[in-house]
Amino acid sequence: MTQTSSKNRRFVLAERPRGVPDDNTLRLKTVDIPEPGAGQMLLRNVYLSLDPYMRGRMSDAPSYAEPVNLGEVMVGGTVAKVVRSDVDGFAPGDWVSAFGGWQDYALSDGAGVINMGKSPENPSWALGVLGMPGLTAWSGLTQIGQPEAGETVVVAGASGPVGATVGQIGKILGCHVVGIAGGPEKCAHVTETLGFDACIDYKAERFPDALKAAVPDGIDIYFENVGGAVFDAVMPCLNTLARIPVCGLISQYNATSLPKGPDRLSLLMGMILRKRMTLRGFIVFDDFGHLYPDFARQMGDWVKQGRIHYREEMIDGLERAPEAFVGLLEGRAFGKRVIRLDA
Repeated sequence: MTQTSSKNRRFVLAERPRGVPDDNTLRLKTVDIPEPGAGQMLLRNVYLSLDPYMRGRMSDAPSYAEPVNLGEVMVGGTVAKVVRSDVDGFAPGDWVSAFGGWQDYALSDGAGVINMGKSPENPSWALGVLGMPGLTAWSGLTQIGQPEAGETVVVAGASGPVGATVGQIGKILGCHVVGIAGGPEKCAHVTETLGFDACIDYKAERFPDALKAAVPDGIDIYFENVGGAVFDAVMPCLNTLARIPVCGLISQYNATSLPKGPDRLSLLMGMILRKRMTLRGFIVFDDFGHLYPDFARQMGDWVKQGRIHYREEMIDGLERAPEAFVGLLEGRAFGKRVIRLDA
């Protein structure tokens, strides 16, 4: 079923998953298109962003954000077109960046919505390099990592939308950049297209030894997207005064128990003390949302100048979103995953 002008398809959270989301986690429903009231506008979602944080919103465990309630539309960033509007500054036909969720149509009062005009170039990029993932990369690296020319930056998930951008910014700022990704194809993309100095395949044998060889001067900044065995390999290479922006832990999102093996928390805490390292988690809009205008100007310039390359993985059809989301969590994405709803 394709997007229509008469009905609203929507994925609602049917049950909270334990482990990997399955066919029972989300339910596709078809309802009437909502009617905007006074001070509202009706948005037709064209592109839906798929992001790892969504797995946390399916859970009711304590977190930085409220969980999606059972029966509610699954949350998600969207790029949409305005259908009708009673909101100042928004007119029919405008493209907007919003948070419309996993559905064809959404109502908005304009809060948190960015007007992109009538004919933006590459509108879906507002969900990637020019949107939340790009801001996450830019702010995490520049504000927490605080790189200096000549330092070594290592980034996990290097072929993904955040990691790819982190590494390219690191190169622009004069750093030696090493990526970590899964498989030869992704590693080749990271070095040959994105311009990293090296990329290590975490799926290959002797991964920790290969990483150590790629960072002979140690690691000054480690941008954490993955956790698990990747961080285990990174930890011995961290330098004194290393900075670790913690963006995500995708290897743990579907876990139903603590990791196997010895408890390494005391080892890590001892290293933080002895090496005076900084390890800081961040929620991008809570911590650095006020820097969005600075980010937008700088990233926009870098993209126009061809200094930042961006890979987008476009998937057609809202009905394919659940499977594509699970693939994202399991490392099968290559670039920024976006669902095109009007295909």
